[in-house]
Amino acid sequence: MVIEPSNAVSRASSLTLVGGELAFDFANTSSGRGWPSFQEHLQRPRDVVDWARHARVLPPADAEALIARLALEPALAAELLERALELREAVYRIARELGARHAPPKPEVDRLSAIYADCIKRAHLAPDESRFAWSWTPAESPVEAVLGPIALSALTTLAQADLTRVKQCQGEKCGWVFFDTTKNKSRRWCEMEVCGNRAKQRRHVARARGA
Repeated sequence: MVIEPSNAVSRASSLTLVGGELAFDFANTSSGRGWPSFQEHLQRPRDVVDWARHARVLPPADAEALIARLALEPALAAELLERALELREAVYRIARELGARHAPPKPEVDRLSAIYADCIKRAHLAPDESRFAWSWTPAESPVEAVLGPIALSALTTLAQADLTRVKQCQGEKCGWVFFDTTKNKSRRWCEMEVCGNRAKQRRHVARARGA
């Protein structure tokens, strides 16, 4: 999986988490796909860890330990970035097609399933309050500790959620995906304050020109 990096500074540690599901927040770690304004926020292995800490996939102490380890193990760092981008692209392509009310592409569903299977091999089933949950130990399985919760989120959404609530932002030059939790499924934008307001401004300019 090769993603052309942008020259913009990564915002992996500060991206707005508006996807409604962990997997969709991860899919939104690039912006403006297909436009000159495209920004890739996972440019370095460290960016993946920074995002995982930001999204609370990893506790701060585990994130710091993993960043230090990646600096000493270039092969592990390269593996983390490559596998992270592979997972992100699979989730994004599935969500994009679902948002357009198309069947998700089978190769991407198969890829997501395979990534999940690889991660779950390294997981532990442990009590979590009133239930059991899968967990990963970063020191033992650093890549899976980052990607496992994301893959689990994606598979759970596909298997259990109302997929008509999976949408893609209608904002120009955006492309972010999200899970619509509104009662009447009326959400159109990743952020009303950003893409929604931009759309309002464009409509206002168009009306002014028409007048």
